[in-house]
Amino acid sequence: RFGFGDEASDRKWENYDDRFDVTKTPNEVNRFGYIVEFDPFDPESTPIKHSANGRFKHEAGNIHITEDGTVVCYSGDDSRFEYIYKFVSSKKMVEGDLEHNMTILDNGTLYVAVMEGNSPEDEVDGSGVLPEDGAFDGTGTWEPLLTCEDGNYESHVDGFTAEEVAIFTREAADEVGATKMDRPEDIEVHPTSSKVYVALTNNSYRGATGENADSNQEDPMEWAPVKENKNGLVMEIEDDHAGESFTWNLLLVCGDPAEAATYFGGFDKEKVSPISCPDNLAFDNHGLMWISTDGNALGSNDGLYAVTTEGKNRGELKCFLTVPVSAETCGPIVTDERVMVNVQHPGESDDATFAKPTSNWPDGGNSTPRPAVVTVWRTDGNIGIQDA
Repeated sequence: RFGFGDEASDRKWENYDDRFDVTKTPNEVNRFGYIVEFDPFDPESTPIKHSANGRFKHEAGNIHITEDGTVVCYSGDDSRFEYIYKFVSSKKMVEGDLEHNMTILDNGTLYVAVMEGNSPEDEVDGSGVLPEDGAFDGTGTWEPLLTCEDGNYESHVDGFTAEEVAIFTREAADEVGATKMDRPEDIEVHPTSSKVYVALTNNSYRGATGENADSNQEDPMEWAPVKENKNGLVMEIEDDHAGESFTWNLLLVCGDPAEAATYFGGFDKEKVSPISCPDNLAFDNHGLMWISTDGNALGSNDGLYAVTTEGKNRGELKCFLTVPVSAETCGPIVTDERVMVNVQHPGESDDATFAKPTSNWPDGGNSTPRPAVVTVWRTDGNIGIQDA
């Protein structure tokens, strides 16, 4: 399930340290895949592993605090056909009490998302064309997996102890019928509407035939309506954050807007940019959602995009910048004064070698490519992008 086998690994770490040799230390892999919290202001502090948040490929652990101080941590499991989770705290946040607040994610309940679509199955045929009701949407419930209170643990999954749920979280989620997603990566909460947005990067195995047929675990569904989904989706969730029910819809079905199998929130597709493989999400002070991409399947470089989520321009998406060849755009921070974005692994292509990289960014010439942070700002003295 995590990709560990008997054969040699790609990076051959097991040749140099026995902890990476699963034939010698088979339980070592069970120590990884958790959310770890640390105090960035105290270099002498001890990091805390929050086992109660489950073990899987946490691409994110993003916090939303409700009006009464309940802390909700949303997480995506970044693999094909894996799940969306949230942890709802039983302790409230106390402003300024760091010692207390660093225990919050060890007290509460871990949930996994289960979804249903609103449209008949025969209207979701894998083409990405909207069903008759004009939307990919539906309802959902959060199924409880594990509750932790001051060191006491309770499993909510038949046949699993609490410890097994914490370590084998994917298998526990299987047991309660969790909904298989197309690589849920970043999950962010809109700062004013409190809607939850999920970047679903891609899943070329969904409904696959041919060489990937054996890897298909599920055909297209209303929450993942594109066969062999190469360009990804962005989901919008209206969640009762501390509760157990929600509604959902697809804001974006990504790809080339000239193709029928794309959707941009109902906005005119002739007025939007192509986008492929959403990876990270962020919001600015004006409510715009920013999307960074990883793995562009349209033949162009990855980039950073802004999209309107509310009002008459809902779904209007524009490309703000692109990054060098084979680089991933990630970690955007957007303020009125500047946009900051990370450029990861420029030149990381299958045919690249150290002697012949496919990029020499950022130093140019014959230099070795390396990641860097790019900052963009306006030179006309104005702020934001509204009139840019």
